[in-house]
Amino acid sequence: MCGNCCHDLRLPLTVTEALAWLERGNEVQLLCEALPWPEEPAADNLLAAHKRRRSFAALSGSLPARIVVILTGAFVGPCPNLQADMRCGIYEERPFVCRIYPAEINPFIELEPASKGCPPEAWTPGLAPLVRAGRLVDAATVALTEKSRAADAADAPLKQRLCALLGIDAAALANEGFVVHSPAREVLLAALRKVSAEGVVDASLDASDAQSSAQAPAWRFVSNRRATVDTLVSVGALGDFVDASGEAAFEYLGFFPAQA
Repeated sequence: MCGNCCHDLRLPLTVTEALAWLERGNEVQLLCEALPWPEEPAADNLLAAHKRRRSFAALSGSLPARIVVILTGAFVGPCPNLQADMRCGIYEERPFVCRIYPAEINPFIELEPASKGCPPEAWTPGLAPLVRAGRLVDAATVALTEKSRAADAADAPLKQRLCALLGIDAAALANEGFVVHSPAREVLLAALRKVSAEGVVDASLDASDAQSSAQAPAWRFVSNRRATVDTLVSVGALGDFVDASGEAAFEYLGFFPAQA
């Protein structure tokens, strides 16, 4: 109950959680990243399989790609659900990511206490173990993590439809940053309700087939590094350079300094 992990966040949410978040009057943003996907990786490439599950197929120019969209509850300062006594006001309905913390949802990221906001006493030896030899051993956390990952995969086609409804088609190159889209709350709420009610019309269409069909959406890569844009364009992708003028319809959250 220190509240350290409940401040100044973009909190990853499932589609269902994002709906509830918006209905409580809070803000949700969409963070988008794109992965060039010219061919299917080998079957034993577990990292690629993880990325594929949580993304949807797209085309950027002539370059096949996969798009990852993360719905986030965005807030500055304390979480809107955090009460004065540091208790969670929606504890029984709190998002998966809050239930799992401090464990990692991403199976390829190790839990590092130094990177967490927990006070030192949270890691006191003798408490029930959460992780042993790099693997989650707490049964409840393991179960919640598996549910979270399943929801992440099931939500991917819904997010594809959501972006189409909102006219969102720009993403950052994976590992370089995110493009942050911030639709008006009522607009996003209506779109989320629509895609949730409709379900996934194209659920039977394999994503690899969609890459080569007219059903694959057209997306563009965005970067604050000119060399990245030039490289993407050279392989047939649609690439846009974003500068610090603030004129874009989105925010670019880059991991590296801008390079003109």
